[in-house]
Amino acid sequence: MALRKYKTSTGKIVLLGKSAETNEELIKQAAKNEILLHTAKPGSPFTNIKDKESNLTKQEIYEAAVMCAKHSQDWRDNKKDISVSVFSASDVYKTPDMDLGTFGVKKEKKVLVKKQDILDFEKLCSEGTYVLP
Repeated sequence: MALRKYKTSTGKIVLLGKSAETNEELIKQAAKNEILLHTAKPGSPFTNIKDKESNLTKQEIYEAAVMCAKHSQDWRDNKKDISVSVFSASDVYKTPDMDLGTFGVKKEKKVLVKKQDILDFEKLCSEGTYVLP
């Protein structure tokens, strides 16, 4: 499974899908007590923080939201603040009529990721600071 891998500033592993196929794999590997993220608009990687939801801080969730937003079509096309949905893996479902890489979510919260934070993260990525070997 070829996923993007990053770390939060506290060292938590964050996985991001790269395609419809890898989004399917990412959802399958997420534990029910872990957090998933996806932009409010279509066309982003599903994102998974590899720790129990109860162990995560708001800052860690926001950092993962920045990572998700940076790799979204919304960011690519608009370069503005991005709304990211945050939800528990236990709230994700799939019906037979849903396309590959598409899922439904029962309950979600929204996080607004600021444009400047995405630009700052892009700079760190270009310097190699956040990408895992």
